[in-house]
Amino acid sequence: MISGQGQGGIELPARASAFAMVLICAAQFVLQLDFSIVNVALPTVQRELHMPAAELQWIVTGYALTFGSLLLAGGRLADLLGRRRMLICGLVLFAVASLACGLAQWPIMLITSRIVQGAAGALVSPAALSLLTTTNPEGPARNRALAIWQATTAGGATAGIIAGGLLTQYLGWRAVFLVNPPLIVIMLTLAGRLPAGQPAGGQRLDVPGSVLVTTAVAALIFGLSNGQQNGFGSPATDAALPAAALLGAAFIWVERTAASPMLPLQILAARTRRAAVGAMLLIGAVLAGYVYFVSLYLQKVRGFTPLETGLALVPSTVLVVLTSTLLTRRLLTRFSIKTVLLAGLAAMTAGQLWLAQISAGSSYATAVLPGLLLTSLGIGLALPTASIAITAGVQGRDQGLAGALFTTGQQIGAAVGLAILATAAAARTAHASGSLVAGYRLSFLIATALALFAAVLVTWQLSPRDSQRELARQQPGHGIPPTTPAEAQLRKC
Repeated sequence: MISGQGQGGIELPARASAFAMVLICAAQFVLQLDFSIVNVALPTVQRELHMPAAELQWIVTGYALTFGSLLLAGGRLADLLGRRRMLICGLVLFAVASLACGLAQWPIMLITSRIVQGAAGALVSPAALSLLTTTNPEGPARNRALAIWQATTAGGATAGIIAGGLLTQYLGWRAVFLVNPPLIVIMLTLAGRLPAGQPAGGQRLDVPGSVLVTTAVAALIFGLSNGQQNGFGSPATDAALPAAALLGAAFIWVERTAASPMLPLQILAARTRRAAVGAMLLIGAVLAGYVYFVSLYLQKVRGFTPLETGLALVPSTVLVVLTSTLLTRRLLTRFSIKTVLLAGLAAMTAGQLWLAQISAGSSYATAVLPGLLLTSLGIGLALPTASIAITAGVQGRDQGLAGALFTTGQQIGAAVGLAILATAAAARTAHASGSLVAGYRLSFLIATALALFAAVLVTWQLSPRDSQRELARQQPGHGIPPTTPAEAQLRKC
C-alpha cells in the first residue's frame, strides 16, 4: 500500500520488509566489499600486468570518479524510473564489469572495467538506500533499517580487506573481482520479490543539471586525486579544480530556473538536513583518512602484513556494527538527533586525538586500538543518525535523491579529506627528515580538527524552531506539524 501522507513509502508485511532489508543490505555489502578488497591486491596486479604506478592508481581513482560523480544522477533515475528497476540494472552491469575486471589481460581493460563498475555502483547504492527508506516508515522501523545499513557498510569494508588478503594470497588477484558475479546472481534471482514502487509521474530527467553536477563532481574528484598523486601545482590539477567550481556554480544557477530540477534546492532548505549533509562531508573525510593512515602505520612502521592489518581493524568494525544496530536506534528513541549526532562526533574527535599520539615504538594494544574503538563508536552513532536526518521528511518521490545526497556527501568528503590529509602528511614527513610517523600524527590531528568542526556545525545549525518550521512546511494541506516518531525527534533537535 502506498502511503499518502507526504512520505510516499510502501508499507510491507513484517516478513516481506525483513526480506527486502536483507537483500538491499546485501547489495550494499558487495559494493563495499569490492571497494576495499581491491586495495590489498594492487601490488600483485601491478606486478602481473606490468602496470606503471601512474596507471595503477586509476584502478582505485577510476572507480571513485564515476561512482562519486554519478550518484546524484543515479538517485534521480531511481526516483523517475523505479528503484527496483535501477537496482537490478545496476547489479547486472556491476556483475558484467566485475567479470571483465577478473578476465582483464591488459591495464586499459582493467581500468575501463573499473570505471564501468563505479558507474554501476552509482545506480545500485541510491536505489538500494531509497528502497530501504520507502519500505520502512519513519520512526523506529526506519532507524533500525538505517542502522543495519550502516553496519553492513562497515562490515563490507573490513571484510574486503581480509578477503582481499586471503584471495590474493591463495587464488590470485583475479579472484577479488570474480567473487562478485556469483553473489550478484543470487541477489538477482531474489530481486523480483522486492517492491517495484511507483516511478514519479509527470517529471523528466533534468539533463543539463545532471550533466553539470556529474562533471563538477568528477572534476573535483579527479583534481584532488591527481593533486594527491602528482602535486597540487600540476597542470591537470590546476585546470580541474577551477573547472569544478565553475561547473558547480553553473549547476546551482540551472537548478534555480529549471522546471523539473534534478536537485530541488528546497530539499536543502531545512537547516537540519543542511547540517547533516555538512556533517557527512566532514565525517567522510575523517573516515577515509583514519582507515588509510592506520593501515599505513601498521604496515610501514609496525611491519604488519596486509592480512594482519585487516584483522587488526576487525575490532573497530565489530564495534561499528554493534553500536549501529543495538545502541544508536535505542538512543534515538530517548534523545534528539542533535544529541546523538554530537555524541558520535565527540567520540570521533577523542579517537583521532588518541591516534595522534602514536610513535614509532607504540604498541597496537595501547596506542592504536583505543583510538580505533573511540572512532568506531563515533561512527556507529553518527552515520545512522546523519542518514536519518537527511532522509526524514523527504517526499517518497525524492527518496532516491535523498539517499544519493547522503552517499555523495560521504564520497566527496572522503576525496577532499584524503587529499588534504595525504598532502599534509607527505609535507610533514619531508620536513621531519623522512619520518612517516610525524606525517601520520599530523594527519590525525587535522582529522581531530575536522571532527570538532563538524560538531560546531551541528551545534550551530540545528535549532528547535527551524526544525519545527520545516516539518510544518512539509505537512500537506493545513500546515499542521507532522507527528511521526522520526519527526518528533527532529522537533527535539
